[in-house]
Amino acid sequence: MKIFFERSGGFAGLIMTTSIDTETLSSTEANQVCQMVEAADFFNLPATIASPSQPDRFHYQITVEEGDRQHTIQFGESAMPDRLPPLVDWLLERCKQD
Repeated sequence: MKIFFERSGGFAGLIMTTSIDTETLSSTEANQVCQMVEAADFFNLPATIASPSQPDRFHYQITVEEGDRQHTIQFGESAMPDRLPPLVDWLLERCKQD
């Protein structure tokens, strides 16, 4: 599984990005990430999750590739689905490590 993540916006307008290939992770970490994607029902989320325009809020784009499937979602901070924060938090930590 490959994951591409971008967070933009916020007060400073900084962009944070990371890309993950589970082949390069430990088996424990790879399983954890795959479980977060599964728990979020990622491939069934809409491509764009509308949110009201709000200055200084974060905007996210996540793409997941698994086998022959690929799905990208875009959403604002205020419209983040309840089941996505564990994955987003994990990806943000990876951004800080890069």
